[in-house]
Amino acid sequence: MTTTTPDLFDRYDIIDVDSHITEPPDVWTARMPKTLHDKVPHIERIDGEDVWMAGDVRISAPGSVSMAGFDGVIPDHPRTYEEIHKSMWDATARVEHLDNEGITAQVLYPNVGGFGNGYFLRIGERDLVNECVKTYNDWLIDWTSVAPDRFVPVCAVPFWDLDFSVAEIERCLEMGHKAINFCNQPQDYGAPPLADRHWDPIWAVAQEAGASVSFHIAGGDIGSLLQDVSNKGWKTNFAQLSAHIFIDNMHCISDLIFAGICHRYPDLKFVSVESGVGWIPGALEAMDWQWSNNGIKDEHPEYDLLPSEYFRRQIYGCFWFERAAARFAIEQYPDNILYETDFPHPTCQHPGPRTPAQHPRDYATGALSELDDDLLRRVLHDNAAKIYGLK
Repeated sequence: MTTTTPDLFDRYDIIDVDSHITEPPDVWTARMPKTLHDKVPHIERIDGEDVWMAGDVRISAPGSVSMAGFDGVIPDHPRTYEEIHKSMWDATARVEHLDNEGITAQVLYPNVGGFGNGYFLRIGERDLVNECVKTYNDWLIDWTSVAPDRFVPVCAVPFWDLDFSVAEIERCLEMGHKAINFCNQPQDYGAPPLADRHWDPIWAVAQEAGASVSFHIAGGDIGSLLQDVSNKGWKTNFAQLSAHIFIDNMHCISDLIFAGICHRYPDLKFVSVESGVGWIPGALEAMDWQWSNNGIKDEHPEYDLLPSEYFRRQIYGCFWFERAAARFAIEQYPDNILYETDFPHPTCQHPGPRTPAQHPRDYATGALSELDDDLLRRVLHDNAAKIYGLK
């Protein structure tokens, strides 16, 4: 009799640490006074396309971040909600999607407010901006209540207002958010850079609460980079940007270490989201060498670890398409690597006919099967379960 060996998604409870919700059209209009509906994010159909608007400011188009299964590539995208699969914006349909893909739980990130929350500032009036952030965080708890054991809500942090940020973090963690999403390049929005001690109250409240801090790529203001096509063409420029944007999070991680944030907050966990992992061993080897070669201990005798040791203690990276590079990183840092799918973004693991992407189950089986069971269990489940308090 022939027996079939279960694949990785049958053997482990898979936790996808980076997915996004295509926010439904009424996130803000259903929860804020009617007199504000033109000012808060709302959907308008312009030239046959659904567009997020706030006043007369165009924020984004939901279809551009809802590409799973789409027969085309950016900048082509679904133009209306009718063309976007329900699993991208409806919680019940998302649970069905998880079941079909063999995924146990997903960590959820936004679209409209930006990956570092800075797009909220496009709304204009600061008080209204802050109310829109609170409304999003409240809505996310409502959305995840359909399957609270399957969804991990991550609260948006209004970093432009430090006191409000601390209060909102405390409020959201009390409501049930399991992590906070912070901007990896706050200086792009006129705030102090990440290395500045200005942000210490954020790290302190997160550490005290036992909540991790996420830094999603493209958290800065990338609008000008998207438009700078030079002689390359739009698609070529987007492909290049999508590849080298990982470097932003390399800078972010080095700031956490070299600015002493990890040293001052040793129990705080940081997650570098959607930034790949293949570069991590080489970057940390370079940081260790320069740390020792340039006499960091002369300036900071209190720093008791090397960069790679701080990373091992409290920083995590996420991968979704790498193969040999991911395996090498996992072998070097098995307790610091997490698996994601990036559903339903243009680069996600839910392919359309024109992409080389594979479904998560197929990718994992092909790319990771040669790793031993202990490593697989940590990367596909245990590391994420520990960070997000999942049982």
